[in-house]
Amino acid sequence: MIAISARGLRKSFGEKTVLDGIDLSVPAGTILALLGPNGAGKTTAVHLLTTYLRPDAGEIVIAGHDLAKSPQAVRRVIGVTGQFSAVDGYLTGRENLMLMADLHLLPKAVGRQRADDLLERFELTEAAGKAAATCSGGMKRKLDLAMTLVGDPKVIFLDEPTTGLDPRSRRVMWDIIRGLVAEGTTILLTTQYLDEADQLAHRVAVLDGGRIVAEGTPAELKTRIPGGHIELTFADRAELDAAALVLAPTHRDDDALTLQLAGDGRVSALRSLLQRLDDASVEVEALAVHTPDLDDVFFALTGKKGA
Repeated sequence: MIAISARGLRKSFGEKTVLDGIDLSVPAGTILALLGPNGAGKTTAVHLLTTYLRPDAGEIVIAGHDLAKSPQAVRRVIGVTGQFSAVDGYLTGRENLMLMADLHLLPKAVGRQRADDLLERFELTEAAGKAAATCSGGMKRKLDLAMTLVGDPKVIFLDEPTTGLDPRSRRVMWDIIRGLVAEGTTILLTTQYLDEADQLAHRVAVLDGGRIVAEGTPAELKTRIPGGHIELTFADRAELDAAALVLAPTHRDDDALTLQLAGDGRVSALRSLLQRLDDASVEVEALAVHTPDLDDVFFALTGKKGA
């Protein structure tokens, strides 16, 4: 089942075209990471898919509901966590959750139980009785996501959910996101962190110039980019010179005593390489395999580093 479907999505502001006919398809129970440079239209795409904005053209279907015909039905099955926290700093953690329960028209008893369950699940019991403004950034972000879940959405849009978090808090958030998907939730994620997309996403779509310029699994996208290489480090200059005569390095660094050779790190190729050096009685101090990552993919597709 396709949980998020967009076809021919277009949006302009005045004479500026932000989205120029993009297509997106996200199967239920998976994560799609939408990447793109600043100003590429990622947030605009999220706003269109979540009914905040109307597209100039195109069709959107969320969890089986046509957004143009049934926007209220779409709103009932989605949750949104934006770039900026929706947490009310004057309210306690529990009060923030109860506010969301009221907005979802849940009976009081159901709302209290939902709030208690989410506080425990997100390890937010410490924040339950104190003003959210006094909580750490990580706790606020977790509370923000917990508030999104009060309505038990089938589809969640996470717009840069870990911006500003320390590494440990980011890891905690990743575990929470993985847990949601394991339960069948569908997630569209925009992020500034390419390692985050690599860790979480089943598929990645790269948005640039208002168009989707590439889409695939992280592994598939990496295979499109040349640049994998093997780096050999030697103990001294003599070993470096000897290795350079045996091999055909693409780069040599006399100061670092390293040679680089083109290669994708396949075991058979590494075994053959080491055998050639062994036959020539050349000792290798260290070996490292470097393969393209999503940052390389992003740079190659958009001409920019980072999202």
